[in-house]
Amino acid sequence: MPGFIPYGAYWSTPFVRWQGAFAHLNSIEFAAHVTRAAMAERGISPDQLDHCAYGLTVIQPGAFYATPWFTAMIGAEALPGPTMNQACATGPRLLSSVLGEIAQGNAGTALIASGDRTSNGAHVYYPAPAGPGGTGQAEDWVLGSFNHDPWAKGAMVDTAENVARREGIGTEEQHEVVLHRHAQYRDALADDRAFQRRYMAASFDVPDARFRKNVASIEGDQGVHPVDPEKMARLAPVREGGSVTFAGQTHPADGNAGMIVTDSAARAAEIAGGGPTIEVLAVAQAREDKGFMPAAPILATRRVLERAGLSISDVTTIKSHNPFAVNDIAFARAFGLDWRAMNNFGSSLVWGHPQGPTGLRGMIEMIEELEIRGGGIGLFQGCAAGDSAMAVLMRVS
Repeated sequence: MPGFIPYGAYWSTPFVRWQGAFAHLNSIEFAAHVTRAAMAERGISPDQLDHCAYGLTVIQPGAFYATPWFTAMIGAEALPGPTMNQACATGPRLLSSVLGEIAQGNAGTALIASGDRTSNGAHVYYPAPAGPGGTGQAEDWVLGSFNHDPWAKGAMVDTAENVARREGIGTEEQHEVVLHRHAQYRDALADDRAFQRRYMAASFDVPDARFRKNVASIEGDQGVHPVDPEKMARLAPVREGGSVTFAGQTHPADGNAGMIVTDSAARAAEIAGGGPTIEVLAVAQAREDKGFMPAAPILATRRVLERAGLSISDVTTIKSHNPFAVNDIAFARAFGLDWRAMNNFGSSLVWGHPQGPTGLRGMIEMIEELEIRGGGIGLFQGCAAGDSAMAVLMRVS
């Protein structure tokens, strides 16, 4: 599977807790606004691109035209491409999609980008003229999706409870994970956010809804609250008789991220102008039993390791999309690992969950951690709605 990522040819906005500083922005227009500036800052011209895939999971005005609208706004009016949605696995899915285009000879330099706004989610009405009295069906796009899987018939938190019961994971251990993940995130804030500034602007200007002027400036993620072990210990589980508290799960957020993917190390080096070689080794997907979403990355990881001819002991760095602390505990147990060694410098459990771009930011942070370590093999894995998951292996050398 050919695929190389130019070092530094990726970016992410801060992630902002929903109903915060990004709540007024159309996520597609916002992603184009950020991508245009990020590419210009890195000396990447839209003319260098021959493919684009855009991901979103929350509908916005204009979403029917998402990718061609997005590419036109970044100055690549002739560039087509698909719009993709695999819930929180959208980032790895975008990567897998462009790797397929590269393998077919349809792309040499591709852009993948994703933006979502969980704030102000759409309230959708589906007409039903043949229904009783002609009454249609309504759906809250964001909250309805959080609270009801039409197949498993439960909420997202119920999937975490199912895995916790099956694996014997208690509240105390989940809270230990939360405390440790926050400590790891604080490492990314050290020295004036030195780690985050590798891929995120030191100060981020927030535009108005028409993208004509800036209305605020923020530094880093917004809505990440300090954790207090004593207060956490007093929290009751969300479900009566369960183990998952509000502290043991992430928060919805808004933001976007992007990445360039090429067909050769030489082309990647030309774009990057130096730095390590970043090669995508394999991508895999999997689906767990109905209602056991947080365990799905285990099977996806087994498959991606088999595809690459590697074992978990070959992996230098592990990054996960962990909407629940249960995710990391179950994963670590399955592979005989210490969950404390995963997710250095942060994870979605702490910095939030804007869905589509979540995996992209996770992969970006994984690359940067590997660069700090002097290279190695990185594993990104994460679950998604419908008890599915994706896993990606990369080598930085």
